[in-house]
Amino acid sequence: MRIVLLGAPGSGKGTQGKKLSEAYGIPKISTGDALRAAVAAGTELGRKAHPLMEAGKLVPDALVYGIVQERFGHDDCKKGYILDGFPRNHAQAEELDRMLGRIGQPALEKAVHLHVDDEEIVQRLHQRAIQEGRDDDKPETIRKRIGVYNSETRPLLDYYAAQGKLVTVDGIGKLEEIYQRIVAAL
Repeated sequence: MRIVLLGAPGSGKGTQGKKLSEAYGIPKISTGDALRAAVAAGTELGRKAHPLMEAGKLVPDALVYGIVQERFGHDDCKKGYILDGFPRNHAQAEELDRMLGRIGQPALEKAVHLHVDDEEIVQRLHQRAIQEGRDDDKPETIRKRIGVYNSETRPLLDYYAAQGKLVTVDGIGKLEEIYQRIVAAL
């Protein structure tokens, strides 16, 4: 199984990705986690990314592509993987498709969109921020993050729909109910 999880911040991608990973015995690959692992392992790409990450700068797409490609080479990816947080835009999705072809990996099978209304996202993230004692997820900050998602990442829904790979799942409800909807859609 080779899938990408799509949805706004707070839609439940991380939680559901972890459940799917455990159930299917395949890794959930988050670009942030992959970057941190490459830095910790001291890979060439990790050494290039480290100073940028330390300075709080965005890691250029070329490095992200390299890190993702490097991650696909690990044994645990042979049966498949769940992508979370990559691709983030149309250009990255196209490069992912080309990369998979270049390295002889099968194409993505599904793009699972966890649909959650924007105002529900604001409430979820604000509540999480309160519970975790964070002050960086104020409603206005959350709305800006949703705006970035809607302008940059949401167009991927059309990209994957055109390929016949998109499934949209209602992301509201109990965690297990949402998980069962995803499994049924796969």
